[in-house]
Amino acid sequence: MGLVVSDSSVLIHLASIGRLSLLEKLFESIVVPPAVWREVVEQGGDRAGALEVAQARQAGWITVVEPVDTALLRLLKRDLDDGEAETIALAVEQKATLVLLDEADARATADLHELSKTGVIGLLIRAKQEGYIDLLKPDLDRLRHYGCFWIEDRLYRLALDAVGETS
Repeated sequence: MGLVVSDSSVLIHLASIGRLSLLEKLFESIVVPPAVWREVVEQGGDRAGALEVAQARQAGWITVVEPVDTALLRLLKRDLDDGEAETIALAVEQKATLVLLDEADARATADLHELSKTGVIGLLIRAKQEGYIDLLKPDLDRLRHYGCFWIEDRLYRLALDAVGETS
């Protein structure tokens, strides 16, 4: 797989359910921009993701890369927060194979730039399909209850159906 760039939300939510390591299993390595690093690690305090992402960088499978196209970055920051804007700018510049995003506005912007994208639920579905997790339902339930991740009931059922589990 080519370059994979991640926004904060994916890292935080996977870490909140103890599944950050799935990213290494699925992609071997990922890249995050400085704004994502700051949000998750430097400003994260003792919240989910701060320690896990710092350890992943130390282990070498997460790297921090700064986007250089300041014009694109300024344009993106009109509608997105710093982390989402830097994530998309970096993905565009580096011709990323995949960008990891959850927020609707960021996903719509990724579509405008013709970026392939997935989010936490898509990653968990893939992890189940590739045998890295046994069941999807417990992880979706943990996301809802411990990760404070809102999942529409219809999407919850569709995700479980996609992997042959019943809700």
